[in-house]
Amino acid sequence: MIHKAKPLSLVLAACLAAPAVQAAEITVAGGCFWCVEADFEKVQGVSEVVSGYTGGNVENPTYKQVVAGGTGHYEAAEIMYDADQVSRPQLYDLFFRSIDPFDDGGQFCDRGESYRPAIFVDDAEERADAEAAKRRAEQELGREVVVPILDASTFYEAEDYHQDYYKSSERTLTRFGYIDRSDAYERYRDGCRRDERVREVWGADAPFVGG
Repeated sequence: MIHKAKPLSLVLAACLAAPAVQAAEITVAGGCFWCVEADFEKVQGVSEVVSGYTGGNVENPTYKQVVAGGTGHYEAAEIMYDADQVSRPQLYDLFFRSIDPFDDGGQFCDRGESYRPAIFVDDAEERADAEAAKRRAEQELGREVVVPILDASTFYEAEDYHQDYYKSSERTLTRFGYIDRSDAYERYRDGCRRDERVREVWGADAPFVGG
């Protein structure tokens, strides 16, 4: 496992009691990491999602450096889960259905290298599962999926204020004035038309998009 620099039947899955937790993790990039975190923390069996940066060539990058471009980093999310409750293939299937898999220049309203989608894998088994999920997505959609599957590199946790942004009651200054971060997140997600585009691509197979 890469060392961290800092501290089809899809289901959001039925919880099964297990005598011991089989801890595992995957790393994905799906545009804004706030949104990936918000989506996957709803999945039964996922214990935590950490927002961060990976895939670049700058050590300990800051958010400003990453979004400015030139570091090579993606906004990414490390998804920690109990493999007795939800499987890695299920999570990869959910990931493809949470993004626009035809867009490799960013995601939704966010453009540029830091917002590109990708799956990062540690070994051949993870790569095989990711490739299989990609093929399933292509078969269902009838089009080429452009999301790359890349070798994992160092994952840097994002700044504290990015973690759990979607449910934070901390106040932040926006063009709407000072509002809770959770409210700012909802306004951002709606304004970026993320759910609208995912619904357009996936229809009823968009697990994180409401009615």
